[in-house]
Amino acid sequence: QVQLVESGGGSVQTGGSLRLSCAASGVTYSGYSRYCMGWFRQAPGKQREGVAIIGRDGKTDYADSVKGRFTISRDNGKNTLYLQMNSLKPEDTSVYYCAADCALCSRQYCSKGSAYWGQGTQVTVSS
Repeated sequence: QVQLVESGGGSVQTGGSLRLSCAASGVTYSGYSRYCMGWFRQAPGKQREGVAIIGRDGKTDYADSVKGRFTISRDNGKNTLYLQMNSLKPEDTSVYYCAADCALCSRQYCSKGSAYWGQGTQVTVSS
């Protein structure tokens, strides 16, 4: 069974940076490298939002709200997904989840169609 474990969340002030990691276990290198993977967030009372995704070919896509500030990357050799978050804003405050393995590699589809999800990590940005 594939398991995803996020880490790196925390509390920062506006303008600060955080780097989230998502380590996958229970999957081989070849299996992991084929996954479309992404980062999603959900704040209380709000719908889940697709923040960024990265395909098996390394192609990325970002929500407009984070373009130019967040960078998604993956290290297939370590079965690990990353999200570098810079210039953080209070509106970035949310629980961030990583997800893996969806048939159509788009933020909208993967938000509901990913097979595996992590438990989430809290990011809080204070003004």
